[in-house]
Amino acid sequence: MTRILLLGGTTEASQLAKTLAETGADAVFSYAGRTAKPVNQPLPTRIGGFGGVEGLAAYLRAKSITHVVDATHPFAAQMSTNAVHACEAADVPLCAFERPAWQAGEGDRWVHTDSIEGAVIALPDSSTRVFLAIGKQNLAQFAAKPQHHYLLRLVDAPEADLPLPHTTVEIARGPFDAAGDTALLQRHAITHVVAKNAGGAGAAAKLAAARTLALPVIMIGRPEVPQRPVLGSVAEVMAWLLHSAA
Repeated sequence: MTRILLLGGTTEASQLAKTLAETGADAVFSYAGRTAKPVNQPLPTRIGGFGGVEGLAAYLRAKSITHVVDATHPFAAQMSTNAVHACEAADVPLCAFERPAWQAGEGDRWVHTDSIEGAVIALPDSSTRVFLAIGKQNLAQFAAKPQHHYLLRLVDAPEADLPLPHTTVEIARGPFDAAGDTALLQRHAITHVVAKNAGGAGAAAKLAAARTLALPVIMIGRPEVPQRPVLGSVAEVMAWLLHSAA
């Protein structure tokens, strides 16, 4: 009997959850718990961490999980790494459901970097106005350049003081559109955009806006995770589940 653990938090995870529910699959949706009001899912849902590799492996055994689909954010490297090792330990098949990375196109002014630290270094030393489109997990590192004014767009209002002295916070949940993001960047007189290469359509509007306004984008590349099968569509994941359950 197939029982699926879907590690979610992305649009792709929600799309897969809908299909799994429609097909009557026995599946559990797992949120990391970083968002106060996550999107409701049509599957039984758990929220919170597992306690590292050992905790996740123990959960897989205790809940008789037969398949794991990692549809977490491409930058959730620790969770993805833990999933690979836990599935190996529990002998449970794993695949990743991941959207392709963004690619620079004509008119884009991208500066590529492999890390948050590299993005901080890539910002000018003179005062600028930066759209820091990286979520709330890595803000403290930009305190190394406190001279900039940072625009943050967050799903939830900050619960504590931000580590950056000059910030403006907009609370919003995507998907966003190019016209709206162009207006946002103009309204805040943004001169630079910092983004993680998450891929997908829902967050790409800021890149189109930066292209329209000829703004430089400091693009942070995806972190490395251990090798695992990577699939790019709901249909591919469903076929993998069917094949590996046979």
